Amino acid sequence: MHMQLLYNNKVIMFDRTDFGPSNLSLPDGRCRYDPSDDALKVDCTAHSILYDIGTNTFRALTVQTDTWCSSGAVLPDGTLIQTGGYNDGDHVIRSFTPCTDENCDWFEVPRHLTERRWYASNQILPDGRIIIVGGRRQFNYEFYSQIQQDSTSSYPGTFRLNFLLQTADPSENNLYPFLHLLPDGNLFIFANTRSILLDYRHNRVVKEFPPIPGDDPRNYPSSGSSVLLPLDENNGNVVAEIMVCGGAPREGFLQVTQYGSFTHTLSTCGRLNVSDENPNWVMEDMPIARVMGDMLLLPNGDIIIINGAGHGTAGWENGRDPVREPVIYRPSAASDQRFYVMSASSKPRLYHSSAILLPDGRVLVGGSNPHIYYNFTTMEFPTDLSLEAFLPPYLAAGYSLIRPIIMSLNEVVRHGEFFTVMFTVPEYLTVEAISVRIIAPSFTTHAFSMNQRMVVLRLIAVSHLTKCTYNATVVGPSTAEIAPPGYYMLFVVHAGIPSSAGMWVKVQ
Repeated sequence: MHMQLLYNNKVIMFDRTDFGPSNLSLPDGRCRYDPSDDALKVDCTAHSILYDIGTNTFRALTVQTDTWCSSGAVLPDGTLIQTGGYNDGDHVIRSFTPCTDENCDWFEVPRHLTERRWYASNQILPDGRIIIVGGRRQFNYEFYSQIQQDSTSSYPGTFRLNFLLQTADPSENNLYPFLHLLPDGNLFIFANTRSILLDYRHNRVVKEFPPIPGDDPRNYPSSGSSVLLPLDENNGNVVAEIMVCGGAPREGFLQVTQYGSFTHTLSTCGRLNVSDENPNWVMEDMPIARVMGDMLLLPNGDIIIINGAGHGTAGWENGRDPVREPVIYRPSAASDQRFYVMSASSKPRLYHSSAILLPDGRVLVGGSNPHIYYNFTTMEFPTDLSLEAFLPPYLAAGYSLIRPIIMSLNEVVRHGEFFTVMFTVPEYLTVEAISVRIIAPSFTTHAFSMNQRMVVLRLIAVSHLTKCTYNATVVGPSTAEIAPPGYYMLFVVHAGIPSSAGMWVKVQ
C-alpha cells in the first residue's frame, strides 16, 4: 500500500495492520499488542518490510499502530516521517532512519498530530518542515518539525483551509489532495476539480486557478494522479507546470457502491502552466483511460503512467478491467506524439498497489489488494503481494554505446554552487545532448507519489578528458524552493538515455 525509496538503496514498504495475520512472522518472537485492532489483538506477523534492491532480499519490520491510508515525506537527513493512519494510528508520527546494520526499525510517537490524519497528503518544505494537508473530514493543515519533536515546545496547531471544505462532496472526492511545492515557495493544492496557490507561511490563498475542464473529480476515490513536470534551470525563469491524468467520472463511486455499475474511467490529462499570469488548462487524451494509475517522473524527463483500472473507482471491490499496459508520456514532444503504449504485465495492479522509480532506472511495482482483508484464492482479482520491475525503453541494450556511466561526483551539492560530474560514454557523444538532473524519491500510495520532483541543473560546460571520459560542470539548484534540502538521485542524460545508475547526492 505504501512505498518509499531510501538513500541507502533500500525500499521501505508497509500495509495496514488490521487485515489479520500476514505470511511473514516477526523475528525474535516479537509481537504487537493492540486492543483496538479490528482483526487481531495480539499479532506476531509483520506488516512492514525493508527491501534491499541490490540483493533482492527483505527483512521484517515492526509497526505498532495502524498505517492504513497514511502519508509520508523524507527529512533532509534521510529519515522517513510517516504520518497518521486509522484507528489507533490516526494521530501517530512514525519515523524510520536508514542504518548500516540490520537493527533499525520503526519509531512511533503516539498522539503527536494535532488532528486525525487519514487520507492526508504531505510535502517537504524549503525549511525542512513537512506540511500535512487534509484527510477525511479534515479541512485544515498542520506542520511537522524535527525541532519540535526533539524539544518541549508546543505545536502551533492546525490552520483552517476552507478550500478543502468547499471541494468536498458526499463521496469525499478530495482525499489525498495533490500537493506540489512551486519555485516561488508557495504550495499548489488540487482537490476534486479545483486548485489553489497557498502561501502557507501566512495562511492565505494567493490565487485560485480555473477548474479542470469536464467537471469530473480527480482525487480519491476518483483517484487520478498528478506530477510537477521537470523544473529546468537552463532557460532563465524556471517554468512550473502541473499535470493531472485519469480518474473516474463524478458519479462513478456512487454508481459502483449503490448500483453495482462500473462506469468507464477518464482518459483525459490536463496541463496547467502555473507560471503564466493567467493560466488555463490544456487538455489531452491518453490512449488508455484509467483510474488509480501511478504517475512517475523518469530520469530522461518522460512520465510513466502505470497500474490501475479501466472501469470503476478506488475502494474495496470497486475496480474492474485492469489496465496492464504502462503508458509513456513525453512532455516536450509534438502534441500528437507524446503518448505511446508499452508491453503489458501479466499481473493486474488495482487498489492498494504502488510504484516507485529505482536508482537503476527501473520502476518497481508491487501489491494489489482490492479486498477488505487478504484474499488469495476466491476473488476475481486476488490479493497480490508480489513485486515486479518495469524496464522503460531507455534501458534497452541497443542504447549501450551512448549510455553514460557516472565515474565520480560531489556527494554534497550546495544550492547555487558549481560542482563537477565525471562520466564516460562508450561511443558517439553529442555534447549538446547532455543534461544533468536530480530526482527526489517519492512516497507513493493510492496513485499519488508525494514529494517527487525533478530539477534539470544548469549546465555550464562539458569538457573532454580522455577518449571516452568527460567532465560536466553544473550548478547546484538555485534555491531551496527549487529543490528542498535532502537526498536526490543524480543522473547524467545523453540523447534521452539516462546514466546506467543514478548516484545519491545530498542537497543542502
